[in-house]
Amino acid sequence: MKTLKLGDAGSEFKSFLKNKGHSNSTIVAYGKDIEQLVSFLNELQRNQVHDVTKEDIDAFLAKMSKDGYTPKSISRKINSTRTFYRFLKVNEYITDDPSLLVEHPKYQLAPPRILTPTEYRALRDAARSDLRMTAIIELLLQTGIRIGELTELRLSDIQKDSLRVKSMEKHPERMVPLNKRAQESLNKYLEIRPKVEENHVFITKSGKPFLIRNIRTSIERYFRLAEIKNAKVNDLRHTFVAHHLKHGVSLVLLSRILGHKRVSTTERYLEYVPDRAAESQNLSEL
Repeated sequence: MKTLKLGDAGSEFKSFLKNKGHSNSTIVAYGKDIEQLVSFLNELQRNQVHDVTKEDIDAFLAKMSKDGYTPKSISRKINSTRTFYRFLKVNEYITDDPSLLVEHPKYQLAPPRILTPTEYRALRDAARSDLRMTAIIELLLQTGIRIGELTELRLSDIQKDSLRVKSMEKHPERMVPLNKRAQESLNKYLEIRPKVEENHVFITKSGKPFLIRNIRTSIERYFRLAEIKNAKVNDLRHTFVAHHLKHGVSLVLLSRILGHKRVSTTERYLEYVPDRAAESQNLSEL
């Protein structure tokens, strides 16, 4: 068994995540979780990664709960910790994994926020003068792709009536159909897009890739301008799913378009769409 100091583990863990193809947002989130864990363990005077016990991890999670973290956030930190320990075991820094003995806290998942027709029309109106943000909003709303997938789109991924969404976060590469509204908004943006060598579809005025955190901030700003309360970027994806289930789109087809690993993930939305229409293979527009 090799040795690894806790102080050196964080940077090696981030390199591990990067080599595994995780997105920058995942690397940052997991990295921060492990930085918190390592900082706490240092206070307990644990020096080597193999010195850490289940009780140490439990104590860390108890502190997080005391500091006001929700059960959902603590559950995510457990996921981060287990990924961290998987990295340690794969690289033979440990033989036993104490994180597997830690139980997830129980919590109730909140139902997905699904925008009403009035709300997503108000969002469109609020962003109408911004062709770049209009295209971004329409792609998220009309295709159901994840915001991380949108930021990684390249010009070569745009087909006549579809998008090639590359493999990301262990989700397989897939083709996603573009309906008329999505095509029109995307084409209008491409007409005014800066003529630079950068191949990312969505870029800044200076020709740099439009970063995920800046896209989130911009969409949240338009939510406020449209007076849409308690909405987040991922709710555009939720709305896409609910709308197409309501209009009878096949679960198998929809699951494939969304990049869900299992059809059961898509099925969970059915309880929020009680008036689902008859089965159909056609995608209708929002």
